Amino acid sequence: MMEYTRMTKAQLEAEYKTVSARFEELKAKGLKLDMSRGKPGKEQLDLVSDMLTVLSKPEDCVADGVDARNYGGLEGLPCAREYFAEILGCQPEQCFIGGNASLTLMYDTVAKAYTHGLKNSPKPWAKLDTVKFLCPSPGYDRHFKISQSFGMELITIAMTATGPDMDAVEEAVKDPAVKGMWCVPKYSNPEGVIYSAETIDRIAHLKPAAPDFLLMWDNAYCIHEFEGDYVPFPDMLSLCAEAGNPDMVFEYASTSKVTFPGAGVSVMASSVENIQYMTKLLSIQTISYDKVNQLRHVRYLKDKEHTLALMKRHAAVLGPKFKAVLDALDTQIAPLGIASWKRPTGGYFISLDTMDGLAKRTLALCKEAGVVMTGAGATFPYGVDPRDRNIRIAPSLPPVAELEEAIDVFCTCLKLAALERLLA
Repeated sequence: MMEYTRMTKAQLEAEYKTVSARFEELKAKGLKLDMSRGKPGKEQLDLVSDMLTVLSKPEDCVADGVDARNYGGLEGLPCAREYFAEILGCQPEQCFIGGNASLTLMYDTVAKAYTHGLKNSPKPWAKLDTVKFLCPSPGYDRHFKISQSFGMELITIAMTATGPDMDAVEEAVKDPAVKGMWCVPKYSNPEGVIYSAETIDRIAHLKPAAPDFLLMWDNAYCIHEFEGDYVPFPDMLSLCAEAGNPDMVFEYASTSKVTFPGAGVSVMASSVENIQYMTKLLSIQTISYDKVNQLRHVRYLKDKEHTLALMKRHAAVLGPKFKAVLDALDTQIAPLGIASWKRPTGGYFISLDTMDGLAKRTLALCKEAGVVMTGAGATFPYGVDPRDRNIRIAPSLPPVAELEEAIDVFCTCLKLAALERLLA
C-alpha cells in the first residue's frame, strides 16, 4: 500500500471507489457495537462475581469491633483505609473511603471549594470573579465537565510523552486565578502516558500564586497494566509534603475496574489536615458511605499482592483486545500515513490522531455503520479539539470477535474520511 498523500488523483479516485464499496458492505451488516466508554466487559465482571458471597452471615459484617451494617465511620472502615493506603503507598489516616465512584469524591472536592473554600482558601471560590483550571489535553472529558459545570475557565495544557508541558504549567500558576490542575499520572486517559519522575518532581515543587491551588491527582489506573509487569509509582502526598506543599494534592482511586464499576469502592487521599477538614464538611452531607461494600472488598481483595494477582487475570482478558485494535491499525492504517497512535501498556484507552480535520467525519461515518465511539473533541476542554484529529478508542467492552468487526469499520471510515478530504 502507498501513502495516500503520495497518490495521484487517479489513484485516489480508484482507492475511494474501493473503500466506498467496502463501507457499504459494512453498513449492510446492521452492526450495533459500542466502543464509547472504558467499561470492563462481561468476562471481567464474571471474573470477580464470587465477591458477592464473601459476606454471608451477620458476624461476617463485623471488623475491628465495628458493625459495617450500622451508621457511623464516615472516613471509612479502618481496614478499608489500611487497604487503600497500601495500594497508594500513603498512610491510613490520609485516606477517606467513599462510594462506588471516585468521580463523586472529585466533584465533592471542587464543590466544597466553591461553597466553603479549601483549608487554605482566603474565601470560597464562588465569591471570586474568575476561577481558572489547567487541563492537560488530550485528557479525560469527565474531569473537564466538572470544571466547566462550575463555570471555570479551562486552560488547555499540551500533553507530552512525559506528562503535561511543565514549562506551560509553571508559567500558568503564576496567575492567582489559576486554582488547580487535573492529572492522570499513570496510563493517562486517553494517551496512556506514565508521568516521568522529572515531571512529577516539578509538579510537587510548584509554587502557585493561589494559596489554595488544588492538584487533582486522579490515579485511576495505578494498578492497571495489561502488558508486562506492574509499574510502581511514587507517593505524591509525601513528595508534595517534602516540597513544602503538604495540602496541595488530593489523590483519587477506586476499584471500578478491579471489581464492579457500578458497585465498587473509592478513595480520596490527602494530608491529614485536609482529610479532617473535608470530613467535617461531608458530615453534613452524609452519615456514612456503604461500609458493607467496603468490608466485602477488603475481605475479597485482601492486600496489594493479592490484588495485583487479580489484575493479572484482568490483563489476560484485556491484552488480546488491545492487540486486536493495534494489529488492525498497524495493518490497515499505518502504511497510508493518515494517522498516528500511542501504544499503551496499561489503562483502558488508545489515543489516535488523524490527519487534521478528520476526527468528526470519521466518527460520523462509524455511527452510520453501527459503531458508537467517544465523540470527537471529548478529550479537550469544552469538547473542542482545535485540530479535529484526536480519537479515543476504548477496546475493553466488546468481545474480541465483535471488537475485530468494530475496528474494521473504524479503519474503513478513517480511510474514507481521508480520501474525501484529499479529493476535495
